[in-house]
This record gives sequence, C-alpha cells and structure tokens, in this order.
Amino acid sequence: MKFEALINIMPHKALLDPQGKAVTGSMQNIGLPQITNVRIGKRITLEIEAVDEAEANEMVETACKKLLANLIMESYDYSVVVAK
Repeated sequence: MKFEALINIMPHKALLDPQGKAVTGSMQNIGLPQITNVRIGKRITLEIEAVDEAEANEMVETACKKLLANLIMESYDYSVVVAK
C-alpha cells in the first residue's frame, strides 16, 4: 500500500530560535506587534510504500530519529495516512 506522511519538526521550546526571534522582531516593523514568540521549524512530506499503516509509522519514526530531526535540539510529530 502507498501512504503519505506529514512530519513537523520544531526546535525545543527551551532552546533559542534565532530565526524565530528575528521574525518576531520584524513583526513590529510591519505593523503587527500583537504577534509574538514566533518559532520556525520544518515541514516534511513523504510517500511510503508499506504493507500496512503500522509498518509505515515505523519507517517514519526511524527516518525522524536517524536522519530528519536533531533530537538534541528538535522535537517532531507526524501523521501517516493512506495515499489517495
């Protein structure tokens, strides 16, 4: 079966996010001072060929832990659905 995964990777809340801090500072410059505490991460989509959803989830988990996310600095979450 073919599955699609959507992965969100974000810096840990306890860590400084320089890119997010720069964007937060720029919000005031464009007239949006109400927007604060911007955090910037990554969104990754994958197509997976797997026997079932459990196997697809295992593959995504392995990809995140071993390659896509730096677990020291980032956290991740994901969803896996049957491809249309």
